[in-house]
Amino acid sequence: MDRVRSVFNNMVKGEQYSRFTTQPDEEGGSQVEVKLSDHGIDDATEVTHQPRGSPCFRPPTKKQRQRKACYMVLGVLLLVSLGYVLGYVSHRAHQQVPATCSAEQKEEEKMSVEASKASEAPKASEAPKASEAPKAPEAPKAPEAPKASEAPKAPEAPKASEAPEAPDAPLDWTDITRLLTQKLTSQAFNKTLSDFDLRSRSAGSDEDLLLANKIFKTFKTQEMDPWNDIHYVQLQTPDSKHPNRVQFGSDEFQPKGYLAYSATGTAEGKVVYGNYGRQEDLKVLQTNSIELKGCVMLLRAGRISFAQQVANAAEKGAAAVLIYPDTEDYKYETKTELYGHVHLGSGDPYTPGFPSFNHTQFLPTQSSGLPTIPAQTITGQMAATILQKIGGPEPEASSGFKGGIPSVPYTLGGSVNIKVEVNNVLVNTEVHNVFGVIKGFTDPDRYVVLGAQRDAWGRGYARANVGTTILTELAKAVHEMVEKDGFRPRRSLVFASWAAGEYGNVGATEWLEGYMSSLDKKVLTYISLDGAVMGRGGFMASSSPLLHSLLESTMKEVKSPLDSGSMYDMAGGANWEINSMRPMAMEDPAYPFLASSGIPSVSFHFITPKVEAYPYYGTNLDNMDHLGYGTNHHTSEMAAVAGQFAGQMALRLAHDHLLRLDVQRYSGVITKAVAKLSKHISKLSKSAGLNPNWLFSARGSFMRAAAGINIAIANTDINDKEACRILNDRIIMVERALLSPYVSPTDAPFRHLLLGRGSHTLAAISETTDMKQLRTQLALATWTLQGCANAMVGEIWEIDNQI
Repeated sequence: MDRVRSVFNNMVKGEQYSRFTTQPDEEGGSQVEVKLSDHGIDDATEVTHQPRGSPCFRPPTKKQRQRKACYMVLGVLLLVSLGYVLGYVSHRAHQQVPATCSAEQKEEEKMSVEASKASEAPKASEAPKASEAPKAPEAPKAPEAPKASEAPKAPEAPKASEAPEAPDAPLDWTDITRLLTQKLTSQAFNKTLSDFDLRSRSAGSDEDLLLANKIFKTFKTQEMDPWNDIHYVQLQTPDSKHPNRVQFGSDEFQPKGYLAYSATGTAEGKVVYGNYGRQEDLKVLQTNSIELKGCVMLLRAGRISFAQQVANAAEKGAAAVLIYPDTEDYKYETKTELYGHVHLGSGDPYTPGFPSFNHTQFLPTQSSGLPTIPAQTITGQMAATILQKIGGPEPEASSGFKGGIPSVPYTLGGSVNIKVEVNNVLVNTEVHNVFGVIKGFTDPDRYVVLGAQRDAWGRGYARANVGTTILTELAKAVHEMVEKDGFRPRRSLVFASWAAGEYGNVGATEWLEGYMSSLDKKVLTYISLDGAVMGRGGFMASSSPLLHSLLESTMKEVKSPLDSGSMYDMAGGANWEINSMRPMAMEDPAYPFLASSGIPSVSFHFITPKVEAYPYYGTNLDNMDHLGYGTNHHTSEMAAVAGQFAGQMALRLAHDHLLRLDVQRYSGVITKAVAKLSKHISKLSKSAGLNPNWLFSARGSFMRAAAGINIAIANTDINDKEACRILNDRIIMVERALLSPYVSPTDAPFRHLLLGRGSHTLAAISETTDMKQLRTQLALATWTLQGCANAMVGEIWEIDNQI
């Protein structure tokens, strides 16, 4: 080893690099010796300033160098051999004996182990006692070696029945629906309904924020990457120091209920009874020569929204509006207070068309849908006092003006004054939308959104609690299907808890306005869970025509909560569209998604037969007991069925290769609207030369484009991911392309050509008598429809330009 060490040291000190040696001379100075590399210099060449120096730095001869190289090779081989031997011995000492090893191998290993133990002789103090000597020492076994009787079994092999399913093995649709039904149980709904039941849940309150945090934690527990969307919105509330008042002769009323976003101030005029305040009701008043300009109109709640009632009255020149619940429509105490809002629109009315992230960065503005006259709710008892004294003519029995309050004549009034004072105040309020997501495995950038409002006036059991419960239970069920059952949704599922829904879908609308550039072409469908359970025995739904086929197929798959049949039978069977479908109204929580953002949307409700409206909305009577009475005490079972129905629609859209959106369903809607408009034009344009042929041509383009999509669907290989994605992008363009690009979202936020509101819609054009406006709107509507057809075609070289 000394020889090897010496060779190694000499190698290190070889002449491969320049060296500088400083040594003192005899006179105390220093001398520098420079040695260069062998390369390019003769072996005998040496450059020095002095012949003196350390012998180890003198250049070796050629023979010495060869000897050193030989020693170096031998040393390296020795080290490698030694390392290999040590590794082999170490590996053999720890190697397990296989179950199939031969007897000779076992004997050799046994001898080796015994020899190693013998070399480790115990100390004298550790010698075994005499009493223990007769015991024969057990032959040592290799670590973890299986017993001979277990040798044929594969170590740790799972049984066939316990073998886990491959994580990428897709579940078929039958498995998915079975799992969803198993996980959405009435017992789970009972617990969550109880956990989320609050005495008060008004928007922006401490209770509301507490519930938002609870939902956030639920989503976090499910590993759904939750996040908050915070807005600062203007909510109108009563002034505690200056209550709203109604003065009628010697009677003064101070109702606790109110209508948010009413105009403030005092109005006085003749009180006039106008039934529900519909256009046909106001025509009855005009037929009876009742003066509407400057009057205070007394209306009963129902049939249309509060906002529409106030807008209709203001259009006729009324000075103020009072709204009450009539006992014919609402079977509860006459002292019950009503709450609601009168904004003819959605979202924060003081940030129309843009989000309310921070009011300070925007100029003051307001929605065109805000009322210009004061509006206030009163109780049925207050209304009875007024109706008994207003006088005036009696309407015809066929008009439907007769209500249900006993001993009240229901005359039209017009002769007695009444004074209304509204002192509501605007409050800048922080509200939180809460989201969780289950991401898709193929197209995670395509979303199906399910949502429910979290706030309500009072307890809001049916209004908010049931929907919020369905939302969270569905999230839990789908998460468990992904984590434990191998479900792999192609697209993402987003679960949203909305704030300030009672003020006109404020939270949802502000989210749409704030992120539409990010949501465009990504949100495939919105499914509203608000008011999903309002009774038992009937079914009602509102949706985009694109979703009618999906609704029908889902109703056939989900069992009826009443008997062994399906929801399809409960909804009317083959006549389900006539019996159960309703046009989507502006107050519907899904409406801003459909009419403002062009997202195919649906809302559905289990109802009591022949009672479409849940009577306790907007009151403090919306509680567990009253909803239980409406569902015959099967609220949790009904909520579970509602969850299965919404869940199956959402999972269909997230699971299938091709989207379940039927573009052909719009053909009938467009044909009907175009026919009505054409008939209207024919009456007005005989002398003006206006021709509806362009509109007919655009309709034809739409029909051909829809047929082309269906042909492409039939010819597409669903295993071709890119082909499916391209085709799905064409399908989701339909709803968005029906939004008119020619109107401002500030002035006309509901821009949908067929389902929106405003002068741009085909329905409004069909009633226009101004020829100049008719010509302009007809041209814009025609090109909107043609643009939709072009978007459906996809490639620009295939666009139909026959128009």
